[in-house]
Amino acid sequence: MADNTPAHRYRAGDADRDRILTLLQDAYEAGRLGFDELGERQEQALRSRFTDELAPLVADLPGAGDDPALPTTRHGAVPETAANPSITTVTVMSGRDVLVESGVREVTDFAWWGGNNYDLRDALGPGRTVTLNLHAIMAGSDIHVPEGVRVIDQSLAIMAGNDIDSHAQGDGSNGTLILKGFLFWAGNDVKLGGASGQKRRGRR
Repeated sequence: MADNTPAHRYRAGDADRDRILTLLQDAYEAGRLGFDELGERQEQALRSRFTDELAPLVADLPGAGDDPALPTTRHGAVPETAANPSITTVTVMSGRDVLVESGVREVTDFAWWGGNNYDLRDALGPGRTVTLNLHAIMAGSDIHVPEGVRVIDQSLAIMAGNDIDSHAQGDGSNGTLILKGFLFWAGNDVKLGGASGQKRRGRR
C-alpha cells in the first residue's frame, strides 16, 4: 500500500490558520459555504497542527492559490471599512474605550495594572472571525459582543482566567471571537452588548 504521508510536514503557525480562516470567511460571505459547514471548517482549522491539514479545508474555494496551506500575500480587498485589519496597543496603569471597527480582524494588547473596554459589535457579524491577543499581568479588560457570537478561549492562564457570560456565548451565527494571550493574575470579561454601532447610527 502506498504511503501518502508527506515526506516533510511543516508545523502550522497562527498566520497559517488566520489565512485559512480569512478564506473561509470570504467564502461564507460570497455564499459559497453554508453556516454549518463554515463552523465545521473553522473548528478544524483551529485544531490543525500541520499545514497539510489546512490545505483540504480550502481546496474547493477560489483564492487559495497553488498551496493554500502556506502563507502568501493576498491582494483581495477587505469588504469592510477598517483601514487596518489589525490593532496593537499597550495599557499600563490605565485604560481606554476601544471601538473595534468593521474590517478589523485582530487586536493585540499588553496590559499591566490596567485594562480596556473593547466594543466588538461592529467588527463581528455572520461569517466574521476576530482574534483578540490580550496579554495581561494583574489586569483585565471588558469585551462587549453582539448576540450569536461563538467565543473560543485559547488563552494561557496562571492563577487567572477569562469569564465568558452565558448570555454572551452564542451559536456562531453572528461570527466567532477567538481569545488568545498570556494571563497572570488577570482575566477578561466577555459580556453581551446591545445593537452594533452601525445599527445605532441607522436609527438616528
